[in-house]
Amino acid sequence: MNVRQKKVDDLNLTVTIKLEKEDWAEARKKKLNEFRRTAELKGFRKGMAPMSLIEKIHGGAALAEVINTIVSEQLNKFIEDKKLKILGEPLPSEKESKNNWDDPDTFTFDFDIALAPKVEVSVSKEDKIPFYNVATSAKALKDYKSNLLKQFGTLETGKAAKADDFVIADFEAGDSKVEKAYVALRSIKDEEIKASFVGLKKGDVRDVDIVKTFENEADRAAMFHVKKEEVATLPAVWKMTVTEVKTFVNAKLNQQTYDNIFGEGKVKTEEEFDAAVKERLEGEYAQESEYRFMIDAKEYLIKKADISLPDAFMKRWLLEANDGKFTMEEIEKEYDLFAKDFRWDMIRSEIIKAQKLQVTKEAVLDEAKKMTAYQFAMYGMGNTPDEMLTQYAQNMLKDEQQVRRVVEKVEDDLVLDYVRKTATLDTKKVSLEKMRELTA
Repeated sequence: MNVRQKKVDDLNLTVTIKLEKEDWAEARKKKLNEFRRTAELKGFRKGMAPMSLIEKIHGGAALAEVINTIVSEQLNKFIEDKKLKILGEPLPSEKESKNNWDDPDTFTFDFDIALAPKVEVSVSKEDKIPFYNVATSAKALKDYKSNLLKQFGTLETGKAAKADDFVIADFEAGDSKVEKAYVALRSIKDEEIKASFVGLKKGDVRDVDIVKTFENEADRAAMFHVKKEEVATLPAVWKMTVTEVKTFVNAKLNQQTYDNIFGEGKVKTEEEFDAAVKERLEGEYAQESEYRFMIDAKEYLIKKADISLPDAFMKRWLLEANDGKFTMEEIEKEYDLFAKDFRWDMIRSEIIKAQKLQVTKEAVLDEAKKMTAYQFAMYGMGNTPDEMLTQYAQNMLKDEQQVRRVVEKVEDDLVLDYVRKTATLDTKKVSLEKMRELTA
């Protein structure tokens, strides 16, 4: 047996493993004996079939299994013995194999290995990274307050439909009838048709082309109580009779509203409400500032570290690792984004190691709770009890994939917090519109 390496460049190696017959013959014989002990062939008692017949049936499979095992062991041993830090997994060489499996004797296998580049990155006051603060304007506060009151408003009976209202109606077409169907005017895409619905009152009757009015087939199926594949069988034109108009009414400035938005007893007066609204808005602006800083800090450090990658190898490895989920054309298209993330992963790991930053269980649970709270908030549950968040977060952390996602976020926060404290921040005041231009 012979294992040798050939340096292609600073980031690529070719490892050649050569096996002589004495390297695999005994292992193949043992493997064939295993097949023989379990073989149940017609005319022979179990385990008593002639070896010549076993070899004829299982010889190729035994050889392939044994060779694969030996080669894998030797390749792993070589990597361990040489203390190689590799990227991805070794890949069989793309050059054509000359091994003769029908008349086996000597086997030669070539593997391409990508070496992890050395990462050198440091942060000091000499590093200048932009940090954008969003200015809070009187108009922004007014709009935010209005949106909050609208968000926590109620759906009440109205007289004439407005552009954001609902119409409850009965639909008839021949013998078909659908009662009390909800029509959301905001979901009607055609502006001319939507305008014709504005002003409708209880008792109004009109013909409606449901295909033109409700373009989304899934919405149409739900409204008329049929399966999506049955939508095409519905009549196009129906008689619509308005039975009720539902309109959104903004929440009133009272204790119930204060409690619904900010939690029970936390706000008690309109002045306190305005102050809490401002604090929440500034908190959201701070999140936008932090998000922009994350982008700028990552890009700055990626550029500073200037990490070279074995791009050709990485593209091949991505193709193999994803087992046909993506074509090489798709990988080529997305590779720059992947390479940027990959470089950041290496930089983050290096800073964590160099600065001895620690990911604690408490930090992981806290981040999982934040993610859970965000999910609840998306469904309008903005004041979820802490014990419920903890329970859902703990369930989230039972999933290995979710744990990796949470830990990665905690590591990002640790590194970015270190960068924020160590580098020089070039602070700039910008409008919300300018910030969103930057982040777009």
